Amino acid sequence: MQEENKVLLELYKDFRVADVRDGMDWVGYHNFGSLSPEVRPLFRTRAVGIARTARYLPFTGPYPEKRYDDYTPWQGWYYGNVCTYPWMDEIEPGDFMAIDVSGCNVGLMGSENTLRAVQRGVRGFVTNGSGIRDTDETILQKVPVWSHFVSQSMVQCKIQFDQKNVPIAIAGTTVCPGDIIVADGDGVICVPRAIAKDVAKYAQQILSDDKVTRRKLYEALNRELDNTVQ
Repeated sequence: MQEENKVLLELYKDFRVADVRDGMDWVGYHNFGSLSPEVRPLFRTRAVGIARTARYLPFTGPYPEKRYDDYTPWQGWYYGNVCTYPWMDEIEPGDFMAIDVSGCNVGLMGSENTLRAVQRGVRGFVTNGSGIRDTDETILQKVPVWSHFVSQSMVQCKIQFDQKNVPIAIAGTTVCPGDIIVADGDGVICVPRAIAKDVAKYAQQILSDDKVTRRKLYEALNRELDNTVQ
């Protein structure tokens, strides 16, 4: 699996979301793959990776009676037993974390644990709802994240871990473990693994044609050539 992942990552490394969208259309997947446009990047960046999935559900209780100093050990217990991160140690280089937080307004990921995932080789994060906070630091650290919005809150009494490495739904699209995720300023698209090589063929066709025509325009306008046209 890891060797095939390397092949797919190499195929997709230069594609824009728009190229992949066109490639999906070329193979007949007109209404599948594109996440809702409400899912936006935390900052202008791009990332390509292999989907690794996790799902969290709204917390079902009971709510704690702990307050003040008594709350500190309870929140530690919550992270250790209710809202856990069992997928973190399974991350492989090239993974793209797709996390279903059930649309909740909650900061599952922040500046510390996103950076820890990057250390393990993650390429980016995408989540429905929020799932991201500490955004100033996350941006400073250049961790690629796409979400509906950002959140202030921690996870306690908000969400609980459900499953990992299962199909999930994010922004109207099914994301399965092993799918290809491409994300940039245009949003996020998920390519089913079974058609990934076919989609790449036509995405490359689109990208190559675009570079040729745009390079001619650059030259006509006496613009310095950049890596988008070379």
